[in-house]
Amino acid sequence: MESYININRQLWNARVASHTESEFYDLPAFKAGKSSLMPIELAQIGEVKGKKVLHLQCHFGMDTLSLARMGAQVTGVDFSEKAIEMARQLNDELQLDARFVCCNVYDLSQHLDEQFDLVFTSYGVVGWLEDLTAWGHLIARFLKPGGVFHLIEFHPVVWMLDDDFQKITYSYFNVEPILEEEPGTYADRTAPIKEKSVSFNHSLSEVINALMANGLRIVGFDEYDYSPYPCFNRVVNIGENRYQIEGIEDKLPMVYSIKAEK
Repeated sequence: MESYININRQLWNARVASHTESEFYDLPAFKAGKSSLMPIELAQIGEVKGKKVLHLQCHFGMDTLSLARMGAQVTGVDFSEKAIEMARQLNDELQLDARFVCCNVYDLSQHLDEQFDLVFTSYGVVGWLEDLTAWGHLIARFLKPGGVFHLIEFHPVVWMLDDDFQKITYSYFNVEPILEEEPGTYADRTAPIKEKSVSFNHSLSEVINALMANGLRIVGFDEYDYSPYPCFNRVVNIGENRYQIEGIEDKLPMVYSIKAEK
């Protein structure tokens, strides 16, 4: 099989144009000053002014640039050339001072040789990574002693279910790669995109153990019964930036967060 990283890079390159034009990302509001960061991560991260921040799997950089607006000295990393190109354009247009690196996260040490106060990654990130132990290693590598890692991610229980949340289709555990080819994108179901993808389901224990195995100490863990984004089918709005699945409201963990220290 072709490298899963190359397959997924092609998918994410194809998504950039649609995502930047979508109501989901609402780029005009962002350019006008609205932060793309959600209350969950804002509450967890806290004050970042003056801190060095590394943002992994940053897509086209809205969260990275939101952190820059908060006063962080921030570096965003993504493997999509088109996403990083767009991120750099936004950075210049908004006259911010974020830095962007285009590479596969596993190769980051070939591009950066420094450490950060904070490493951040969020929403739909770990499922694109095959080896979480190596992921934990790179997080530890780039954190200063006493530095903090923040993960806010969709709950693995969500990924067990089919797209319409009618039945359990996939294993909770990382038993095999998940190969798919679906039209559109979570940000625009009608987008003229049909690319293959390769993803991996990772249990909570796999994520946590990957961090602890690399010397990180878990100091915070939370679960949430809503998604801040309407990126799934059959969602109902239960409040500002809060969405649940119709028919199983209040019954499904949809997001979790981890705070870990080096």
